[in-house]
Amino acid sequence: MVHDPPYSRGHARRRSRTPGGGTGKIVEADETFIGTKSYKFTQEGWKRKTGTAGKYAIVSLVERGGMVRSVTVSKVNAKIVREVLVRTANRNSTLSTDEAPYYKRVGREYESHVSVNHSKRQYVHGIAHTNTLEGYFSIFKRGMKGVYQHCGEKHLQRYVTEFDFRYNHREMTDFARTAHALNGISGKRLTYRRTARARKHADLTKSQGRLHQCDRNVQSGGEKV
Repeated sequence: MVHDPPYSRGHARRRSRTPGGGTGKIVEADETFIGTKSYKFTQEGWKRKTGTAGKYAIVSLVERGGMVRSVTVSKVNAKIVREVLVRTANRNSTLSTDEAPYYKRVGREYESHVSVNHSKRQYVHGIAHTNTLEGYFSIFKRGMKGVYQHCGEKHLQRYVTEFDFRYNHREMTDFARTAHALNGISGKRLTYRRTARARKHADLTKSQGRLHQCDRNVQSGGEKV
């Protein structure tokens, strides 16, 4: 399942335009992992799970010389990677990836698929490399660890989208980039009444869920008796 929480319409428009690709263009695709998703209990107490299994997964694509698009996913496998790629990158593009097996099948759907083998310390082979995304991941992780320090799964896509926006408008001045971001809220209002109504609706939904659970418990108890 691809996590795709709702954003403002301005955010949605920015996300839908990137990275694109097309005939004669190269789109790099790669994945990265960040944060702490789960812990395990050991004789020494609770500890973070090692490896990628205990981290949040992100799949990113970037058009060389163009824009980047990143999506948080529940896990990385061939089905999910294909869903992200075909929704994001034009299939007339040349796809450039590493040797990960989940890119092989979807690579056949593109104009061509080139790859490098990082496990054999091969980082560039002709036009094949993922160095553009490696640079982006470096900026993203330094920002997350050095500035924000922690982010849960619920809001991770928002942080990723922010870094996408910064990268995609890196040639702008800080003032121009801020003005462009503020264009997304033009004509929209978020009032206290709307947030209070949403909170009240959420509380009511939780209460109804608890009541239904109580009813089921009573019914199951009665059946046992």
